[in-house]
Amino acid sequence: GQKRLFDTDEHPRRNTTLEKLASLPAAFKPDGRITAGNSSGINDGACGILVTNPETAKHLELEPRARVVSTGVAGTNPTIMLDGTIPAIRKALGRANLKADDIDLWEVNEAFASVPIATRDTIGFEDSKLNVNGGAIGLGHPLGMSGARLITTMLHEMERQDLHRGLATLCIGFGMGVATIIERPR
Repeated sequence: GQKRLFDTDEHPRRNTTLEKLASLPAAFKPDGRITAGNSSGINDGACGILVTNPETAKHLELEPRARVVSTGVAGTNPTIMLDGTIPAIRKALGRANLKADDIDLWEVNEAFASVPIATRDTIGFEDSKLNVNGGAIGLGHPLGMSGARLITTMLHEMERQDLHRGLATLCIGFGMGVATIIERPR
C-alpha cells in the first residue's frame, strides 16, 4: 500500500478569535451558554497502556513509570449530568487518605468547559495545576480512549515537571464519573 504522513491535527480551530467564539449559537437551548466553542470536538484516537503488577514488571525487566494509587467511580443525577467527577474525586482521595492539596497535577476531561471549572471550584485546587496542556476542548475527545489519553498526557507532564502525584477524572455519561490517582516513583 501507499504510505501516508499525517502531519496536521484536524481538531484545532486555527483561526479562532474571541469575537468568532462569542458569535456561536447555543447548542441545546436558545438562551444557553454551551456552544461549539466551549465544547470538545470528537476525534479519532488510539492508545495503549500497559498495566501490570510489580512482580511481572520485574520479571519482564520493565521500569514502572507510575503506579495507580486509588480510583473512584460515582453516579449523580443523570438529568443534571456533568458533575460526576466531583464525587468520584472525593472517593479516590478518601481511599488514598489524600487531600486536594496533595495532588500536583489535575487532568479533568471535559465535553463542556463547565466541567473543569465546576470541578476546580468545588474540590478546591489551583488553576495552575489544571489541564496544563489543554483539555479535551483543545486536545480532542477521542471516544473509547479518553481515559488512556488523560493518563498518558498527565504522566508525560508529570515527568516533564518532575511531579510526584496526579489525578485524572472524566464524566462518563448519564451522571457517571471516574477518577484515578497515580504516583511516580520518588
